[in-house]
Amino acid sequence: MDFSLFYFDGDGSVARPHQYQLLIESAKFADENGLTAIWTPERHFHAFGGLYPNPAITSAAIAMITKQVQLRAGSFVLPLHDPVRATEEWAVVDNLSQGRVAIAFASGWTVDDFVLAREPHVNRKAVMWRDLEVMRKLWRGDSVERQDATGKVFSVKTLPRPVQTELPIWITCQSSETFVEAGKLGAHVLTSLLAGTLDEIAPKIKLYRNSLAKHGHDPQAGKVALMIHTFLGDDINEVKEKVTQPFCNYLKTHYELIESLAKSMGLKVSLKNFSEDDIDSILQFGVEGFMKGRSLIGTPDSCRPFVEEIRAAGVDEIACLIDFVQDYDLVMSSLPFVSQLQQKLAPALR
Repeated sequence: MDFSLFYFDGDGSVARPHQYQLLIESAKFADENGLTAIWTPERHFHAFGGLYPNPAITSAAIAMITKQVQLRAGSFVLPLHDPVRATEEWAVVDNLSQGRVAIAFASGWTVDDFVLAREPHVNRKAVMWRDLEVMRKLWRGDSVERQDATGKVFSVKTLPRPVQTELPIWITCQSSETFVEAGKLGAHVLTSLLAGTLDEIAPKIKLYRNSLAKHGHDPQAGKVALMIHTFLGDDINEVKEKVTQPFCNYLKTHYELIESLAKSMGLKVSLKNFSEDDIDSILQFGVEGFMKGRSLIGTPDSCRPFVEEIRAAGVDEIACLIDFVQDYDLVMSSLPFVSQLQQKLAPALR
């Protein structure tokens, strides 16, 4: 079982000194302690996540302070970008990092983000698959045809040439159809428990492995990374005390997660009809259960059985989402326990 660090919620709404301190110092920790990768997202126009509008830029910064850890976009919303320009940018990062780039591609979610796009939100999945092939061709050194300002067609090859001959590709997946498409491409998979449970994800992973085999790929070569909220310590009660309020605050910024929490409590509701007090009540009564079934919040020993369930479901890597706790010292103090968990699992899962 590989472990990586995932970032999603850095608040970019207020200018503060050392905004990227957690990203920088935790990336150094990951690099020095055998973690596999650093994932930075692409997020636009929202306070939470506002530190991360472009994963190519954050990956370039991390490339200069690390030596081993892989630098991954999680996720890169391809329909918002020109694939030619995107290939150029990521090739720079690949050179800066000596060949440590990987990209998890996504089609996008929020309609507002598509003020940046050339094509409508409704076409986003088709655009992603189309432009992904363009990036793969350019990365290999092939040319693509484009039109200049006069309408004349000419061939384009991007520079600089990347270190890696093939671009390592992940697909961000939630639906069964996307898992199957990822297998068809021979790509790796990034998924999460944000909108479901492990029992709901496991059959999709099987569909992915079957699709890999069906389309001529080694079904065991494809990797599945599961993004999961992570905060570990040496005392489970102290961990819960430190994390409960930050986790509630985090959930308040993601209404779809609260609706999922309500569903797990047997409440079939729409939060549009709920007051702030109603939402606080749901969080108060349900958040511990939500953490237990969808997160690694506790101690290395208390979380180990759930990690073994995750492994049994076909997951190869846990992408630890750590910045939902907006306290630098607390998060950094928790990271050695992630290494402890990885070490405890190594003999059992080797």
